[in-house]
Amino acid sequence: MSVRVVLNDQRPWYTNLDVIAGKVILSLPRREMVTAITVKLEGECKTRLVGEIPVAIGVMGRRTRDEVVETEIHKVLYKVSTLFPTNDILLATASGGITLEAGLHEFPFQLKVHTQGNRDRHVRKTLPPSLHVFQDQAFIRYYVKATVQRPAFYKENFRSEVSFQFFPIEPPRPPVPSPEQPRSESYARIAHAFAPTAGPSPTAKSRGLFGEKPAVPGPNVSSLLPPNICIDGRLPDPAIITCNQPLPLKVMITKLNDSSAALYLQLLQIELVAKTRVRAHYLLRDNLTSTVIISKSNMRTRLPENDKTMQIDKGYWSTIHLPNNVAPTFDTCNISRSYELRIKVGLQHGVDDHVFVSSIPVFLGSLLPEPAFTLSSFNSPEFALVSSAMVYLWRSASIHPELVVETIIMPVQVFSGIAPPQALLQAMASHSPPPKPPRPHVMSSSPHVTSTVAMSNLSPHPLNAAAAPPPSHVPQQFQTGQTHPEGPTHAELPTHPEGPFPDEAPPSYEEALADGIAPVDGPRGVYSQGQEGGSGGNTPAEGGKAG
Repeated sequence: MSVRVVLNDQRPWYTNLDVIAGKVILSLPRREMVTAITVKLEGECKTRLVGEIPVAIGVMGRRTRDEVVETEIHKVLYKVSTLFPTNDILLATASGGITLEAGLHEFPFQLKVHTQGNRDRHVRKTLPPSLHVFQDQAFIRYYVKATVQRPAFYKENFRSEVSFQFFPIEPPRPPVPSPEQPRSESYARIAHAFAPTAGPSPTAKSRGLFGEKPAVPGPNVSSLLPPNICIDGRLPDPAIITCNQPLPLKVMITKLNDSSAALYLQLLQIELVAKTRVRAHYLLRDNLTSTVIISKSNMRTRLPENDKTMQIDKGYWSTIHLPNNVAPTFDTCNISRSYELRIKVGLQHGVDDHVFVSSIPVFLGSLLPEPAFTLSSFNSPEFALVSSAMVYLWRSASIHPELVVETIIMPVQVFSGIAPPQALLQAMASHSPPPKPPRPHVMSSSPHVTSTVAMSNLSPHPLNAAAAPPPSHVPQQFQTGQTHPEGPTHAELPTHPEGPFPDEAPPSYEEALADGIAPVDGPRGVYSQGQEGGSGGNTPAEGGKAG
């Protein structure tokens, strides 16, 4: 006997409200009796940490420590559909299983990914994305698993599973204010005062069209009042950045005193730091990873000043999209991901010496543009086409050697960029959720428990043959034992060590609303977290009862 799970549309990744369709293919070399064929849609967060605990005080008063390994598993998604037997076949048979003839049998299925998943302790949040970056400590994986159950306790059940990538839709964003209303901003700010200058100014060099010009003696910058500044990083409030999109960031610099010194941008680095918190019972570990968005040095760019306020050109980062391996912010019982944006700015101050102008004749016939530039338009070496000459401007500056590097840290949320369907938002806005049931008492486990599988409470749920389409090849050649003239009663239904049939938790209020919502029809972007070894296809059959 062999069993395989085949998906009809193997996408790079799935999201909420998508329907995962496929079929379970059962190959029998001979007649075989089976009890049930089920398919499950599962998502699990698994953590495994190694730590040390003090156990005793040994010789010479030294405290000995013992190494422990803790494992914690949470089911964030768990849906079950029984493909065989269907209700009509079940009512015509007695307990003890159904015999299938040798050959190839196919059982189609359809499973819809809801907006929220199962969580223990009645905590229900948006499903987390697939995550495989810390396979030795933690991973989040989603898969479809088929199980063929056989009635005899000494016969193993056969299983097969296929994994897929999951990328969630984003939660509802706050409404965008009208153009007449200014939008509030989240910001992080740091202040700095340049040290007083002393001694002669450094030698200034100017840059020209064909390289550096000879040294030009600069003025004494020691007579200047050193500037006091504050650096702001600003994002629209709330501070949200989006996967596969540029940063909506502004970096402002403001003078706090009356210094006439010019400011020069020498260094700019923006990085997104991800903090992944992994928990396995009483063990806790934080993993930091960094994604550099932009890194520039030796820029020597004079910042244009407008009423003591300067803004760094957004063109440095406005065309750079977040990498496709950045996962959105999420929080589960044992794995969470948060982000902060770190903006590093390096500044120097100085004074401008001279502005030099040179021209090179250019003959372009009658298609010459009108003069559009003035000397005051240039704050750094530039060239421009004015009438029939190429005018080149360069600025000679005396820059103080003091380099100030400040880092702004901004906590941010990362959204997936997959907007929820408008129908879902309207349905949730027009219906108020029912009151939550009281939280049951949960017994605390021993700290030395090494493995735990946490799932939401599963209540009995009647079989529903409409949950899956009828199989394209319904096994007609099955033989049964005794038949009941009027069909079996509830007590005569087939029984198994794990109960009549695997049950699924009743849908939540949000899931009930989402059942009638069509899948997302809009931009989805790209998401890539890689696959763990061997999880991209069907696993070989293994023994044991269905889990």
